Amino acid sequence: MIVQTKKIVNDGADAVDEMLDGVLAAHPRHLERVDGSTRAVVARSGPRPGKVGLVVGGGSGHEPTFLGFVGRGLADAAAVGNVFASPPPDPILACTRAVDGGAGVLYLYGNYAGDVMNFDMAAEMAAMDDIEVRTVLTTDDVASAPRDRREQRRGVAGNFFVFKVAGAAADRMMSLDDVERLARHANDRTFTMGVALSPCSLPQTRRPNFEIGDDEMEIGMGIHGEPGVERGPLQSADAIVDEMLDRILDEMAPPAGDRVAVLVNGLGGTPLMELYIMNRRVEQRLGQAGVGVHATWVGNWCTSLEMTGASVTCLHLDDELTELLDRPCDAAMFRVP
Repeated sequence: MIVQTKKIVNDGADAVDEMLDGVLAAHPRHLERVDGSTRAVVARSGPRPGKVGLVVGGGSGHEPTFLGFVGRGLADAAAVGNVFASPPPDPILACTRAVDGGAGVLYLYGNYAGDVMNFDMAAEMAAMDDIEVRTVLTTDDVASAPRDRREQRRGVAGNFFVFKVAGAAADRMMSLDDVERLARHANDRTFTMGVALSPCSLPQTRRPNFEIGDDEMEIGMGIHGEPGVERGPLQSADAIVDEMLDRILDEMAPPAGDRVAVLVNGLGGTPLMELYIMNRRVEQRLGQAGVGVHATWVGNWCTSLEMTGASVTCLHLDDELTELLDRPCDAAMFRVP
């Protein structure tokens, strides 16, 4: 007997479009649909003449990433794909045209083969409109490739910080060269490790997308269920955080006295109580390493539908990144006052 999960949906095939209708109805001050495209949303107050346009995007199921980060001081537009699937080139191109202010457009998204192919196709189509497009891939997932192959890593919750830095740079009317440089700089100093306790299920099938024992966890699993680096018995919150921070600190190697920004991210099915318990240990471990915490966000920022689990991300700050991180932004689901 095949057991299906419970979901509040109508027809699973309509889930993404109906979600977008609900998002636009809830956030009319921030978001509107790009004319002629059902899967492209643009910030009402983001694009303007002379400003670098910032386009993000990817598959649905990770909300509030990507469309929740569209707004003043953040991304200018997001292309929306089906659940766990890249958006096709057409909505990406629609976003590009909508945010082009004559200063160029930067594409910023996670390093996944389907996204790379479709964003590259959209960039080629934009070039025919004489719009200069550049691309920065986020590669913050420490577990997905060795450090000497950083460019092959996946982009996961660290999108949060890279989008914030690039959005702030564009909002300051920096050049395309500088916005691209700062996005790459933020990505190079962003490190994420995740842990999964149970799978999610897609709206169309309502069946788990991988199997894991009731008493097991997997360190390093990706946000689509990609294999992690270690599966074993479920550990305590402190032990889980210790393993994640060991790997992050080993790569980041911050001298005592340096500062970081922290993101403790739920994957969709983990209570805030558990995320705050994890954050308690993150702060303890960073303190033991002599690393100060400049700012912390705890919550569901880059989810995997209803997967239980969490990730920890650290952005290794310097003066330039700190200034951009602190710059106010106002998006539908992310605001810095």
